[in-house]
Formats: sequence, structure tokens, C-alpha cells
Amino acid sequence: MSLGVHTFVYDADGGHDFLEDPEDSDTLAGFESTRTRLWGPEAIRALGSRLFPLLEAGELCVERDETDDFLTECKEIRPHLGRLAEQGGYDAGYATGRLENIVAAEQQAKAEGGGIVVW
Repeated sequence: MSLGVHTFVYDADGGHDFLEDPEDSDTLAGFESTRTRLWGPEAIRALGSRLFPLLEAGELCVERDETDDFLTECKEIRPHLGRLAEQGGYDAGYATGRLENIVAAEQQAKAEGGGIVVW
């Protein structure tokens, strides 16, 4: 199984309406194993990450009021991604690509006034 990242906006009832993925986008956020081996381990928590580790137990839903915090979190883990990937048994390029997909979705969400779900 794979983790996907998808952008949503809010409907009239406060629920989530998922947007069509841009034609040139990649929605892959990782393999199922990245929940615990890349985004969830103590090493990422030690960098101050509070949202990514939520993937260890289930889906990660970043609401519109968390967008800036989440983008900052992504920026702060980027310089450490090679080490995090290696510790989890992944290639650095693989981890970087997954993070770029997540950031691209979050930037789209910010532009649309929505959020993202990684599941």
C-alpha cells in the first residue's frame, strides 16, 4: 500500500471537498512503511516535528489554520532528510521526492484556503 497526499477545501457544512489533482502532480507521499520508518520515528520528533509523527498512528490532516506551521515544519526537516531517509532504509532522493509532493499539495491548499490529508 502507498500513502497519498490530497488537497481539500471546505464545503458549506465544514466538511472536506477534495480537489482534482493537477495534471502534472504526483500524489505519492510514501509507502505504508514510511509512516513509521520515515515520518514517525523519534528522530523526526527530535527535530521539532509535531505533525508528521501523527502518520505513525493514522492519517495526517493539516487544516487551513495549520498550513503555515506545517510548511515551516517541512522546511525545518528538509536539511535532515538524507539522514532520516538513511535511518529508515530509504534512498535520500525517494524521501526528498515524497516531501516535495507533500509540500506542493500544501502550497495548493494554502492558495485555495483548504488543507491536505495524507493517508
